[in-house]
Amino acid sequence: MLRGTLVGLRARQASDVAVLHDELYNDVDTRSRADTRAWRPIPEGSTASPYALTEPTDEAACFSVVRLSDGELAGEALLWGIDSHNRSGHLGLSLRPRLRGARLGEDATRLLCHYGFRTLGLHRLQMETLVDNSAMIRIANQVGFRREGIRRQAAWVDGTFADELTFGLLASEWAEARDGTAGHSPTSSSRA
Repeated sequence: MLRGTLVGLRARQASDVAVLHDELYNDVDTRSRADTRAWRPIPEGSTASPYALTEPTDEAACFSVVRLSDGELAGEALLWGIDSHNRSGHLGLSLRPRLRGARLGEDATRLLCHYGFRTLGLHRLQMETLVDNSAMIRIANQVGFRREGIRRQAAWVDGTFADELTFGLLASEWAEARDGTAGHSPTSSSRA
């Protein structure tokens, strides 16, 4: 498990699947804003669920986010689109509705960066979010991502096209930010 200040990132467990599917996938409005693919009804136990247990791949690293204070499942975090040749990847995060706004997302994002840069040896991480997602924009800025551009009307959301922001962070920028930010260095542990 990767441990931050408030959360830990661990492998997904069978008991996580139903909770994540119900609270994150079946929240159609939020899921439609967070995923480039159209929402469609998927039964909870289906292997098509984005939270179904799968074998690890080189292209994605999927984690469950747990709150360290009590071990409660807080959401999901992932690195996806990992490109080992260009040493880059994309970052994704989704927290359970009642656990949003407690700075868990910022801590989880820092852990994903640590994993991507220090463990996988990536050179660049990128995140995309809709222009009105103030929580993700705040997290990107606090962690050290730089706004790189706007993709005009790039996302089809709730019957209309929405603009999308792209943020990027290089390994060298992460190292500089980390060295200047005491108390944000994650630790690894085999304890669940």
